[in-house]
Amino acid sequence: MPLQMNRKLFLTAAITGAAATQDKSRLVPRSPQEIAAAAIDAAKAGAAVVHCHVRDPETGAPCRDRGFFRELTDRIRSSEVDVVLNLTAGTGGDLTFGAAETPMALNAAETDMAGATERMAHIRDCLPEICTLDCGSMNFGDGTYVMTNTTDMLRAMGRMMTELGVKPEIEAFDTGHLWFAKQLVKEGVLEDPALVQLCMGVPWGAPNDLNTFMAMVNNIPEGWNWSAFSLGRDQMPYVAAAALAGGNVRVGLEDNLYLDKGVLATNAQLVERAASLLSNMGATLMGPEEVRAQLGLVKRAMPETVA
Repeated sequence: MPLQMNRKLFLTAAITGAAATQDKSRLVPRSPQEIAAAAIDAAKAGAAVVHCHVRDPETGAPCRDRGFFRELTDRIRSSEVDVVLNLTAGTGGDLTFGAAETPMALNAAETDMAGATERMAHIRDCLPEICTLDCGSMNFGDGTYVMTNTTDMLRAMGRMMTELGVKPEIEAFDTGHLWFAKQLVKEGVLEDPALVQLCMGVPWGAPNDLNTFMAMVNNIPEGWNWSAFSLGRDQMPYVAAAALAGGNVRVGLEDNLYLDKGVLATNAQLVERAASLLSNMGATLMGPEEVRAQLGLVKRAMPETVA
């Protein structure tokens, strides 16, 4: 296929994911205040979208506390910096089995399974412009943990997102996830055109080789908006690859902790590095208002009270 580089694109900063990265870098933000400050700094550096999880401020462990999400959202929206807010809806689908011979002896401490309404509670509270929809289940790294999103769960959550007017960002970790995303649009659960994030190189989803990447790119329906990312040292190469293939880009501490070998990064530094790379390729970054216009997003205030 001919090269169709995206020369006007948006950059998403994934501020702090759900993995135990706080044990590897002191620069990973924990509290709502720290996460909001990192998101605002990333926006100042050029990110039009910030993708946010929350963590227990004391332990750094991932959580889905509605109060933390609300504080985070308040802090970002009350700042003088405009940015598109993208909150995770991936928490509550964490299933950790027992050992190989005793799989049903679940690891309760590392299992967090919740119903669709509970998983969407903070999205209903905060009404971000975008929230993620992990569009399938998979072995996520080695061990006994499975990222769990059944087709019934995805249909239920997808309908709630559509009813709330929050744009789902479909996170596709493998080819089957993208296949099911198209099914959700076909059924009318999600609106067309959809927004997709290609998540490359996550063990054991889609490997981040370019053949697999382009196979996924070529299966995104015409008219859909999409971004892509990879992990660790492959984060910046995928900034270039995604732009060259016609997409948008994502960087941030959720996916990579380092600016250079042995040099820990902040989110803002990763955004600055990506922005410089894209500029040298002849691309320019969209601002948040341009992203809202392109994706049909609605920026709203949170409800005054939480049910």
